[in-house]
Amino acid sequence: MSARHPRSRSHNPAPQHPWRRPPDPTARTVTPRSLLIRDVGLLVTLDGRDRRFAGGYLYAVDGEIRAVGARVPPGLRADRTIRAPFAVAVPGLVNTHHHLCQTLTRAHPRAADAKLFDWLTTLYPVWAGLDEEAVHLAALVGMAEMMLSGCTTSSDHHYLFPRGQTRLIDAEIAAAREIGIRFHATRGSMSVGRSAGGLPPDSVVQDEDEILADSERVIRAYHDPRPGAMLRVGLAPCSPFSVSARLMRETAALAERHGVRLHTHLAETLDEEAYCLRRFRRRPVQFLADAGWLDDRVWVAHGVHFSAPEIRRLGRARVGVAHCPTSNMRLGSGVAPVHALARAGCPIGLGVDGSASNDGSHMLAEARQALLLGRVARGPEAVKVAEALRMATLGGAACLGRDDIGSLAVGRRADVALFDLRDPTYSGAGDPLLGLLLCAPTRVHTLVVDGRPVIEAGELRTLALEPVLKRHRATAARLLAGPKAKR
Repeated sequence: MSARHPRSRSHNPAPQHPWRRPPDPTARTVTPRSLLIRDVGLLVTLDGRDRRFAGGYLYAVDGEIRAVGARVPPGLRADRTIRAPFAVAVPGLVNTHHHLCQTLTRAHPRAADAKLFDWLTTLYPVWAGLDEEAVHLAALVGMAEMMLSGCTTSSDHHYLFPRGQTRLIDAEIAAAREIGIRFHATRGSMSVGRSAGGLPPDSVVQDEDEILADSERVIRAYHDPRPGAMLRVGLAPCSPFSVSARLMRETAALAERHGVRLHTHLAETLDEEAYCLRRFRRRPVQFLADAGWLDDRVWVAHGVHFSAPEIRRLGRARVGVAHCPTSNMRLGSGVAPVHALARAGCPIGLGVDGSASNDGSHMLAEARQALLLGRVARGPEAVKVAEALRMATLGGAACLGRDDIGSLAVGRRADVALFDLRDPTYSGAGDPLLGLLLCAPTRVHTLVVDGRPVIEAGELRTLALEPVLKRHRATAARLLAGPKAKR
């Protein structure tokens, strides 16, 4: 991206909602016009040459990287300088699949040992109690957790809209702006309830015309297509067992008109495959193709159960795949064939998935999990550390359709995660980068998003987190107790 593009700002001001609390002015940070990160113990660029610099530096202006190298040029000055001889610096991690609202239902006692369909039918009635305040709190907590793990960009797939709740995407977007994460909000949807042969209860599905109208509203209000954008919107019908073929087709047409990306769950379980064969008389990939979704503006979550011909077909279409290893293991869904998909031509990113099926939002842990699961499936040399890191950065950026994040290279946005090698976890590690993924995952020391330090010394600087956590815990307890506990 060239310097002529201004640092992205959203098209519209954040809407005012009664559930929003006034921000804590003491928790705010200022974005320096220029930033210099220098003397880094090890700076890992993931640029085209995979350069690494011991004692390296990065210089950014207005959120754009202007220089990366081994030694700071004489006379180079910046509004803000960070010295990090103790750290390994990597591109900010990119999360390609999440359900932020599920931070309110982690480790749910009635869903702890269930497979996907049973897990969903247990939790759908609980999620029917969500409202704007609950979703806002859930998003703040999930985003904070991701950022503290080194994540600078996240998508979210919010598809559940209880009756009367029409502004839940707006609540998530407000949270992203408040906390300072780069955000891809996907307006999800469910339209086929249990009475029509779907899996979800009728109380959490919406009319399809209502879905399409609100999808267009969200795009017009929030989507920023410019390079360096902090906020983009995608469209994301939930899954073959909760939407119609008509909604899939019309959503694809709407996305084409507005130039936004498409996302859905696909081939996560054998139950889903059986449902598609029974209801549509076709496998999930063919269902996707018949709806006009087989192209490079699409990325799908999970992708566990594909045949060899389907993998080749997805690869030719350049469909991205959000690999969710922890969730797939947690629900016993299977192991995604990510290496075959990558060889076929599919971009592969990582997703923490929902915090009720992970049950966390730690992106560094997810990269480590992808590394270890790949080796369980295919042997100790199957996944290299650098490959897992690429999935968590460049692969994720590709899934989201971005060429301005994912590496520390001139022209990319200054999204940087610095991990403290003085942590006991890394003590004795012979190679800092190997230690980052082979040792137990830790909290990030410093996190920079678009040239703005948002975490320093392991503490979030954009938000007073403890009051949010207190309200979040109270809301989670209310949801767990059920409808009678509503205020």
